[in-house]
Amino acid sequence: MTKADKETETKEEIQNNNKVEEKKEEKKEETTEDKLVIVQDKLLRTMAEMENQRRRFEKEKQEAFEFGGFNFAGESLSILDNIERAIMSFRNDENLKNNKDLNKIIDGIEVVKKDLVSIFKKNGIESIECINKKFDPNFHQAMLEVEDNTKKPGTVVQEIQKGYMMKDRLLRPSLVSVTKKREEKLEKTTNDDKKNWQKEWEKMTFLLVVSRKAPI
Repeated sequence: MTKADKETETKEEIQNNNKVEEKKEEKKEETTEDKLVIVQDKLLRTMAEMENQRRRFEKEKQEAFEFGGFNFAGESLSILDNIERAIMSFRNDENLKNNKDLNKIIDGIEVVKKDLVSIFKKNGIESIECINKKFDPNFHQAMLEVEDNTKKPGTVVQEIQKGYMMKDRLLRPSLVSVTKKREEKLEKTTNDDKKNWQKEWEKMTFLLVVSRKAPI
């Protein structure tokens, strides 16, 4: 091998080594970019999670502020119920109707009731209007069914116990009676029974009259 060949071979080896080093550097640069992308993605995910946690915290904080007394408000409704029962009891008591001070007592209780209702309203607590409304299981609880063909089935016709809302939350459902369609068979049977009863009554009346006219 001549000196010139050796020099050429050496140059080729140097070039090959340089190419290998360039490739390694390129690989290193790509790996660094990949790592940067991964780190950036993790950072964005972490920031998004922190933002979601912040929103949840703000929502819970707002709900705690608005509905912190939710349970207390629900239990306080029994006070209003008892006040209304007391007023009803005083008005229906025959022994107290002649009492001159009865109206003063009732007026005093009414003032307490109005103050309590006013406090409830200031805190977003209001009664649910249900009479002649369509039955809604989200706000009403059916206790009785009443046969009535004059109203649509599922119409609330009686309020057994008042229901209340606290802003957009149900505090207590209304206990109600709702209508249902009267069965035709039952109605027909009832009419037949009335006719039969009327015939029997006429027969008994006739026999009574005849017996009175008969000689003893």
